[in-house]
Amino acid sequence: MSKAAAVPFETTLLVRDSCLCLHVQRAARALARRFDEALRPVGLTSGQFSLMMSLNRPFPPAMKAVAELLAMDRTTLTAALKPLERRGLVTVAVDPDDRRSRRLALTEAGRTLLAAAVPIWERTHAAIEVQAGDADALRGSLRAIA
Repeated sequence: MSKAAAVPFETTLLVRDSCLCLHVQRAARALARRFDEALRPVGLTSGQFSLMMSLNRPFPPAMKAVAELLAMDRTTLTAALKPLERRGLVTVAVDPDDRRSRRLALTEAGRTLLAAAVPIWERTHAAIEVQAGDADALRGSLRAIA
């Protein structure tokens, strides 16, 4: 039996201190928790808010376009839509121009709830931007990576 190769503890510390992926994941989780807590009074999570906001368009978008915007695969998007559908906040309908495609839309109840959530998002987002420092530079860096 061969002896397993060992990764030096110094490498662990290097990854802990410098890994961009780790730091972005940690920041994303912290931001999500903060927005989840802020949006709890309106019964939304940060992910649901983002999904509903992505549907706030003049015309119902195709599922593919929403999945691309949110960097989700269609299966994950379908799962995320289910609780919002059950609550009557969104609809998923067959695209009349392409029966294989689905169009997503906010319902009236969904638009009303989203309107109630936006001021909460604005307050929370403003506080985070102050804490983040140069938020425009951060956004630019994140866009460049994405």
